[in-house]
Amino acid sequence: MRPRPLVTEREDADPSAGPPAPRGATVVVKFGGNAMVDAALQRTFAQDVVDLWRTGLRPVVVHGGGPQINTMLDRLSLESRFEAGLRVTTPETMQVVRMVLTGGVQRELVGHINRHGPYAVGMTGEDAHTMTAVRRPAWVDGRPVDIGLVGDVVDVNPGMLLTLLEQGHIPVVSPVARGEDGQVYNVNADLAASALAVALRAERLVMLTDVAGLYADWPRSTEVIERLTADALDTLLPGLASGMLPKMEGCLRAVRGGVRRAHVLDGRVPHAVLRGVLDEVSPGTTVVPDRSEDQGTGAARLAPAAGRG
Repeated sequence: MRPRPLVTEREDADPSAGPPAPRGATVVVKFGGNAMVDAALQRTFAQDVVDLWRTGLRPVVVHGGGPQINTMLDRLSLESRFEAGLRVTTPETMQVVRMVLTGGVQRELVGHINRHGPYAVGMTGEDAHTMTAVRRPAWVDGRPVDIGLVGDVVDVNPGMLLTLLEQGHIPVVSPVARGEDGQVYNVNADLAASALAVALRAERLVMLTDVAGLYADWPRSTEVIERLTADALDTLLPGLASGMLPKMEGCLRAVRGGVRRAHVLDGRVPHAVLRGVLDEVSPGTTVVPDRSEDQGTGAARLAPAAGRG
């Protein structure tokens, strides 16, 4: 039987916060960080995704799998190395990445969501040519560095995703893509989520991470940038720490590609996804287009944070 959304209203929603994402809107959520290896947070995330669906939104989940990949590489005595926040991916590493993401992490996440009903359907960027990638370098100190079989998404065919959404399902996507050369590439999950959000004309992009948001001047300050425009973010990108770089690059690509807002939220906080999408004032950092009525009066706004974590 085709699942049908149940429109509900959050009892704890703040009526002064303004309108949430409109019914029928697509929301792409990138699930990653320590929340992926915490069983309680996994269950809470799955419940949040189902709750988004029940409010009439159309969630699409893109997942990472860094901790699980690292564990498997250690077991196989293979090196884990990163450049500019991207995993150096040899052919041997690519086999592990593909196995862990599509055969392990994806299946667990689909299982958690489907405990609430027949909602989630797992797929990869390879399926139905959903994502096409080309090999990309990492940029370190202004120079390209070869990082192996790492791809950047250059084309998205959203047909399969749209079909699943129209049927009332929640797609769960592993960030593995094939190139026109036939090679399979490891795609950073943040950048994959961004590409899908643009192609699906999503209302929101949500990036879950292990910090409170984008810090204004880490480690000298624990202030979080509450909101900033695409141009302001573009200026900050060269100086960002490697771990935050792909997330913020993905947010920048998304809002410049038509996504109304991109959020970076602390995935360690239960129900961060619901607050980020359903409340007008989101926790963490929100990136907005340069010319938008959502900008407010300034290009950036700061909020204090408890600490980096």
